Amino acid sequence: MATRVIPPRILKNLRYNTTTKPLNAAQPSISPAIASPSLFERSPSPPAADVIPASAAGTAALNLDDAERLFASVSTKRLLRSSAVLHATAVGPMVDLGMWMMKSRVFQSGVLKDLVMAATKETFFSHFCAGEDAASAGRSIRALNDAGLRGMLGYGVEDAHENDGCDRNLNGFLHTVDVSKSLPPSSVSFVIVKITAICPMALLERMSDLLRWQQKDPSFVLPWKQDSLPIFAESSPLYHTQKRPEPLTPEEESDLQLANQRLLELCQKCEEANMPLLVDAEHTTVQPAIDYFTYSSSIRHNKDDNPIVFGTIQTYLKDAKERLLLTTKAAEKMGVPMGFKLVRGAYMSTESKLAEFFGYASPIHNTIQDTHNCFNDCSSFLLEKIANGPGSVVLATHNIESGKLAATKAYELGVGKVNHKLEFAQLYGMSEALSFGLSNAGFQVSKYMPFGPVDMVMPYLLRRAEENRGLLAASGFDRQLMRKELGRRLKAAVF
Repeated sequence: MATRVIPPRILKNLRYNTTTKPLNAAQPSISPAIASPSLFERSPSPPAADVIPASAAGTAALNLDDAERLFASVSTKRLLRSSAVLHATAVGPMVDLGMWMMKSRVFQSGVLKDLVMAATKETFFSHFCAGEDAASAGRSIRALNDAGLRGMLGYGVEDAHENDGCDRNLNGFLHTVDVSKSLPPSSVSFVIVKITAICPMALLERMSDLLRWQQKDPSFVLPWKQDSLPIFAESSPLYHTQKRPEPLTPEEESDLQLANQRLLELCQKCEEANMPLLVDAEHTTVQPAIDYFTYSSSIRHNKDDNPIVFGTIQTYLKDAKERLLLTTKAAEKMGVPMGFKLVRGAYMSTESKLAEFFGYASPIHNTIQDTHNCFNDCSSFLLEKIANGPGSVVLATHNIESGKLAATKAYELGVGKVNHKLEFAQLYGMSEALSFGLSNAGFQVSKYMPFGPVDMVMPYLLRRAEENRGLLAASGFDRQLMRKELGRRLKAAVF
């Protein structure tokens, strides 16, 4: 019998809570300058900068002030549209109204729904998503590749709650691999998978409870558990599980076997296509089970110096660095090359409220600077690891200072466009100037590109709307760059 220890009123908002303020909002950030799948249509991108030797000054090569060069591949029409969208999303009340309309039951059917969907498609959707289907996503990837960037292609489904839905989602992820194979070589850097879409959420919660209890009591046997890597550290939060959980029922064990088979099939397909698979992170209620799936798959599929399965570390968590150190040490001992994506995190409000409910301190760092320090420390640690051994890292950040620090460190270590060891990444429709600046400096840069019908990716759009508002409220740097470039083009046209 399942042991549910987290009150339903807390759980029901875990996945779709959009009140999270992005943790990098307190530092200067760059927001998007590009707004639609075909926005790179004006002209070919400028020649890529030569890879700068390790002795060069890294930050000198990362030029974020030359708006003309940064936006050289963006047509004036698209730049105007992008600027308008971003200025609109910087107005808090306007974003609040748009989010209310997308979530309100009043707009969930009939003519009003059609109007909301049409408006969403022409604004948020076209700005943050690669398209409604594989064909349009492919066009977006090609346009991005022409501009010197790559795409992380993600089938935009969220949580699944039963096996039929998981099977449908798996087919979508498998098709994404096929789409990626059909595109120009190296134009797709990763295929994205959400474990919450191929394993029922209730089972992920149960598995996480059981894994947490085993961390509390090592004698607690989990007969279904395969070889894995450390999931917890001494500082990891375990308050979610207040009492000893019941073992998985026969039905749950059957569901787990199906989930294992789905992930195995996807990993095998990616391995055959030599296409890395990046596992997205979630909130701590289910993250232990996600890490378990990720690490057990890494042991099976990551070989030589070619990681196929990549996990995600959320550095806004206090235990992030300690877990990273334990996991990499264990992987080295087993001879498993690891791939990691570093992010800050997107569930700050949810995590803090849940911890408060149980009477514990938040698992999130106490200050924004602590989060920045953790990201930068983990980034430096992983760069040193891949410079001296196997493994790969994706540094997913919209933070200018983190980008500069990582670029400088990479130059010092001689890590550049070599064997896909290092990839910078930003969300599609966000931080385009940083993306182009890093690309111009000689690094591989990818954009996280979800695709799917508008109504299916609505939860993703809700989060992007909230996060983008926070970034824009924190800094006008990106809008200033766009205005500067639009002004330059206007003068050139007139004079």
